[in-house]
Amino acid sequence: MNNKILIWSITAALAGFLFGFDTVVISGADKKLQALWGSSDAFHGSVVMAMALWGTVFGALFGGIPTNRLGRKKTLIWIGLFYFISAVGSSLVNDPYSFAFFRFLGGVGVGASTIAAPAYVSEIAPANKRGRLVALYQFNIVLGILIAFLSNYLLRNVGENAWRWMIGVEAFPAIIYTVLVFTVPKSPRWLISKNRNEEAKKVLEIINPGGDSEKLMEEIKIESESHASGENIFMKKYRFPLTLAFLIAMFNQFSGINAFLYYAPRIFEEAGLGESTALLSSIGIGVTNLIFTLLGVFLIDRLGRKTLMYIGSIGYIISLSLVSMAFFLNWEGMSVPIFLFMFIASHAIGQGAIIWVFISEIFPNHLRASGQSFGTSTHWVLAAIIPSLVPVLFSSIGAGVVFMIFAIMMVFQLLFVIFMMPETKGISLEELSKKLTRNEK
Repeated sequence: MNNKILIWSITAALAGFLFGFDTVVISGADKKLQALWGSSDAFHGSVVMAMALWGTVFGALFGGIPTNRLGRKKTLIWIGLFYFISAVGSSLVNDPYSFAFFRFLGGVGVGASTIAAPAYVSEIAPANKRGRLVALYQFNIVLGILIAFLSNYLLRNVGENAWRWMIGVEAFPAIIYTVLVFTVPKSPRWLISKNRNEEAKKVLEIINPGGDSEKLMEEIKIESESHASGENIFMKKYRFPLTLAFLIAMFNQFSGINAFLYYAPRIFEEAGLGESTALLSSIGIGVTNLIFTLLGVFLIDRLGRKTLMYIGSIGYIISLSLVSMAFFLNWEGMSVPIFLFMFIASHAIGQGAIIWVFISEIFPNHLRASGQSFGTSTHWVLAAIIPSLVPVLFSSIGAGVVFMIFAIMMVFQLLFVIFMMPETKGISLEELSKKLTRNEK
């Protein structure tokens, strides 16, 4: 593989590290913040904890605009600045409303990164390596999650304001990432869409040395010109990729993954573990996530997207059912953590490895950012709603019922994989556009 493509892909994918870190770093401060500000379960869940996710929804809804107009690279730079401001601001405030505001800004960065980073990597990657290169974004997400859990554990005893250190430390990787993004080139497919063909040709010659850059440019231009100006993703001809994006994003969140990551220590305490043991078990979740994400990245271009989704779906159903039974039957000890490790492994090798790759592949070049915006918005709206309900649901209907609902939804995901999901492994973006677009107006 061209080393420059790998380096640029890793650099863009570092947005995922900040995404993962930002998403779960709050879990270490969860109960401390609720006690500090005397928040009710409803206020704490829907405002203090979930405001970053509502920011993510905003970033996902509107992140396609700068990704298209400013380009993938400039959008990634702005994302890094949002992360930095959020980390510093939320660590210094003294009330829940200011805290929620700065967490919202970080969420905007997360939401926009789920559009710009996968789009950028998918557009510079060769077809036979695209899966693993885009999946580096997910690998960085889980690496960020692991480092956040570890950071929370190490900072838990630094004093009364340990939560400020837990949240503020994100400023350091944020500024490093922002500087590094300045070193990557612009996406050649975005440049061609803006008729900046000479710039695009120079980038293509770097990422396709020894290949026929002129021919590749011509294929990209033909694909772009085959679509009428003023098209949008809601046209009838794009109904199939739109449906695919909606369903894979919806099922991702109805697995309960974000609800679990946000409240991992609380869930472990519900299962009877002490506070310190719960935080340590959270680190185990991060390690499991990392190992199986690496396995998913290794297999995604070998076995294909659909096969990994089969494995993940079946693993979800088994593990979530066992977690539910553990809560119903009051199984004590380490049974719940072990079942949740199985759940995380199933997510990491299936949905975790697939979602950002798949959504970045199924839309034509000129609508990729808009299509990703739709898919990621679906993902993040549900990611905001479901975790915000967890404290209330746990106290009302119980953890056993909540996890059983997630298990049932994963049965429906398995049916989606069997009957609807196409395989995209090793197919060029232009060829996928032809296959998935219906010849309808």
